[in-house]
Amino acid sequence: MNINSESKMANAIRFLSADAIEKSKSGHPGMPLGMADVATVLFSEFIKLSPQHPRWFDRDRFVLSAGHGSMLLYSLLYLMGYEDITLEDIKNFRQLGAKTAGHPEYGHLVGIDMTTGPLGQGISSAVGMALAERILAAKYGEDVCNHYTYVIAGDGCLMEGISEEAISLAGHWKLNKLVVFWDNNNITIDGHVTDANSTDQIKRFQAVGWNTLEIDGHDYDAIRQAIQTARASDRPVLIACKTKIGYGAPTKCGTSKCHGSPLGAEELAAMRQALDWNYPPFEIPTEVLNAWRMAGARSEQAYSEWEKRAQSKGSDFCDIIEGRLPAGWDKELNALKETAIAEKTKVATRKASQMCLEAIVPHIPQIVGGSADLAASNLTLTKVSKTVTKDDYSGNNIMYGIREHAMGAIMNGMALHGGIIPFGGTFFVFSDYMRPSMRLAALMGIRVIYVLTHDSIGVGEDGPTHQPIEHLASYRCMPNILTFRPCDVVETAEAWQTALETDNKPSLLALTRQGLPLLRTSAKENLTAKGGYVIAGNADKRQATIIATGSEVSLAVDAMKKLKEEGIETAVVSMPCTELFDAQTPDYQEQVLGNCPRVAVEAASKFGWEKYVGLNGDIIGMDGFGASGPAEELYKYFGITIDEVVDAVKNCLK
Repeated sequence: MNINSESKMANAIRFLSADAIEKSKSGHPGMPLGMADVATVLFSEFIKLSPQHPRWFDRDRFVLSAGHGSMLLYSLLYLMGYEDITLEDIKNFRQLGAKTAGHPEYGHLVGIDMTTGPLGQGISSAVGMALAERILAAKYGEDVCNHYTYVIAGDGCLMEGISEEAISLAGHWKLNKLVVFWDNNNITIDGHVTDANSTDQIKRFQAVGWNTLEIDGHDYDAIRQAIQTARASDRPVLIACKTKIGYGAPTKCGTSKCHGSPLGAEELAAMRQALDWNYPPFEIPTEVLNAWRMAGARSEQAYSEWEKRAQSKGSDFCDIIEGRLPAGWDKELNALKETAIAEKTKVATRKASQMCLEAIVPHIPQIVGGSADLAASNLTLTKVSKTVTKDDYSGNNIMYGIREHAMGAIMNGMALHGGIIPFGGTFFVFSDYMRPSMRLAALMGIRVIYVLTHDSIGVGEDGPTHQPIEHLASYRCMPNILTFRPCDVVETAEAWQTALETDNKPSLLALTRQGLPLLRTSAKENLTAKGGYVIAGNADKRQATIIATGSEVSLAVDAMKKLKEEGIETAVVSMPCTELFDAQTPDYQEQVLGNCPRVAVEAASKFGWEKYVGLNGDIIGMDGFGASGPAEELYKYFGITIDEVVDAVKNCLK
């Protein structure tokens, strides 16, 4: 490709991006203009993908970590020939209902490999994609899994703390098929990077085990040589691309003025003249568009050859990469439920979860677990767990170290890559560190499972820093995530079943440290999948309903028994998942809750229970933070007791 055709192809990106942003009167033109040359070389000569088969499992993954530069990606997808994006979509950039949202949204267009926007999430999730590629290559062969993960990241991505956790793991694992292009332009929204940051990024990446390269991001030969070198690396690679933000804009180039605002009609007209682009907005010359479409078709033969190899692996491999669970995967899990009922197994639900994993992991090859250095407490390890290392990627357990931020993003990356169903553990209170990644998982609608133990003041002596209070309420507020708080072994198993069978949203399991009695008497139906149900008491003759979750369900049952001794009939509703209960029919909800006074009890924030108990009900829970002391003393101190529930029911009946 000669330099003239390269520059014309790059300018097609620049003007599609600038014109779309100008039309919408909103957007970030600086990055697409500055990184157009790098993107042109990468996409026209190196990246392996197929617009005709966009979900090709062995395609290279591309993550625009600097998601504010979304028009770069939209321009590439259109130019390469993806069928689900048209010139009209480009013209409708940032408009309500458009596929071309302000930041790339997973699911809006098939060529978008993840939702990016919060800086640092893209590069961190890309580590998960690169790790997934190595794990699956080790398990099923490089003949069907052998591809790169490419990232374009900006200064903001590298400044966000999550990137430090993620790149240190990438270096530790020697993920040599991960290549990050750093848009090194020294500009942020508020001015120059050097106003707020003095980090030597090259030394930083080298310190955590990456190879690094430094190039002129507008020199096509240098870009090409850097990519070739990176692809031959024995470890992940950072390519520092020295660029000019807003390249081509005569007066705004190199300044923060073109970072997050349209160029303006006058500047855009001057840019056309400066770059010799004599075409009206949104018009791409035929020869330039043809060159891009030829680039898009470059890997079609590779796809056809891969498809034959994949088919030779058999239907099981196809099921794995499509995310389908094997037939009969839950047979042992169902047996566990029956055994627990027969033996009245009393264990903490974190232990119940481990028992479930022992019954699940051997039967689902896609499962990859892990913990943020708390496996001994989260109980995420099983007898068949094998840790992934830089020397052997064929395992199914990941040691993340004390890196909850990165764990959340890396799990997202693995789920997005496909072929892996990730779960990861930490203490429930430390899910705060993972929350941005969990929110993105919910937004993208991907199957990621969080094992969050030490779920209440029942943690005890570790004190209020380790006792989650507002967390259940906050996750119940988050759209498109299932929040489970099971009360015994059976509900824990049912929660795992539901989470694994739900492939369009993440799930979290809030699990106890303390032992809980077995309350279920039958496991013929997955009642947890209904979100809430009557677990004990006389539903037909009840005078009141007690609603509880997790460790408080047994407390509610004891209160029910005491009330019965006093001639008051109640029913206890276990509500392990409010989101699933809310999805049931009104008739079912009324049948479960009953048309009578209601009292809710949960060793956490009271927020949210008003919706179920109504104006005449009561809530037993927490109004402040916890304290340090033995669990049983804390329950008494904060008034979460049998007697408090009994009194609350009586007061509601007065």
